[in-house]
Amino acid sequence: MRSKTSASKTCRGLLVLLSPVLLWPLFACSDHANSEGLQAVPVVPAVKVVRVDLENSVTLTAEFEPFYEVDVMAKEAGYIRHMLVDIGDRVQQGQLLATLEIPELQADLVKAKADVQTASVERAVAQGDLQRAEAGAQIAQLSYNRIQDVSKKEPGLVPLQEVDVAHAHNLEADAQVSAAQQRVQAAESRYQSAVAGLAHESAMVEYTRIVAPFRGVVTQRYASEGSMIQAGISSQTQAMPVVKVSQNNLLRLMLPIPEENVSAIHNGQQVTVLVPALNRTFEGTVTRFADRVQTSTRTMTAEVDVKNPQLTLIPGMYAQVMLGTAEAKNANAVPPGALDGTGDNQKLFVVDNGGVVHVRKAVTGIQSAQYIQILSGANSGDVVITGSHSGLHDGQKVEPRIQPS
Repeated sequence: MRSKTSASKTCRGLLVLLSPVLLWPLFACSDHANSEGLQAVPVVPAVKVVRVDLENSVTLTAEFEPFYEVDVMAKEAGYIRHMLVDIGDRVQQGQLLATLEIPELQADLVKAKADVQTASVERAVAQGDLQRAEAGAQIAQLSYNRIQDVSKKEPGLVPLQEVDVAHAHNLEADAQVSAAQQRVQAAESRYQSAVAGLAHESAMVEYTRIVAPFRGVVTQRYASEGSMIQAGISSQTQAMPVVKVSQNNLLRLMLPIPEENVSAIHNGQQVTVLVPALNRTFEGTVTRFADRVQTSTRTMTAEVDVKNPQLTLIPGMYAQVMLGTAEAKNANAVPPGALDGTGDNQKLFVVDNGGVVHVRKAVTGIQSAQYIQILSGANSGDVVITGSHSGLHDGQKVEPRIQPS
């Protein structure tokens, strides 16, 4: 009995000792099988192809320039009698800026008015002489006609000498009419010349008034009251301007467009203008461009106009222009990490509803910071693998985990 009991205890001890050793291969096989199952269906990050509006742009820099800026010169030399504006004054078109003191022009104006009056009197006298000559010619014509009629009806009643004298008086009267007409024409010409002279002198006197050529801001004043101003009628003279006027309610930006972006420029194109000094953006419009690439810089000059009704922007300020070069509305797009390869060898790893990977050649379009346009290779709503594509191949089964796009 003791031997049986002892034997049974010994066997149970052996079973206890042997059980973990015997069972270890079973557990090891089970773990190995589960590991193989996880490797066969890897979990991969993925995104869906979405539809977004894409735009490519290039950032260019320039300085604001006034739409118009001119040095206002004096047409005639003279002394400044009154200076009516100063730096920073806003002026309207035609507004009086300064007046000049030119006594000679006033004297010339008085003389021109007198010449017109004299010519007008001479014209009236010549017209009166013409009327008298025409009246005398009519009387001479009537006398000659009557004597000639009597001479024809009753020959010998009127001496031929009287007929000849009447004929001569008629011819003389016609000549006087012709001379009077010429004197009227001469008087009319002198009158028109005098009127033109008066207009000229009046225009010259008007040049003593310096006015604003357009609506703008006085950005520089060169002279003060009493200053002698030379006539600014030639670019070769060193005449001093009176003031400088700038039109600042509309500003220009002259942009150097790189050669690769020239084809994207067109008139009326809207652009975004960032002014770092103000930390604000403004809307601008492409209004004109040179239509020629400069060989020295490989750029083309384009003008962007920016409205500035409140004069918030100041000429000379630095600006950054975001110029759109391409756009695609409602385009199929994926994040850049969804593409594998570069250039013409780009691929997409598309996962179907069964979790099977399909490697497709991708044709891309424009690219923004977040998305790349997909022209072919995937459709809206397709699931594509993003991130590293190492180890993945066509036909492989995966478990996509959709990431927010």
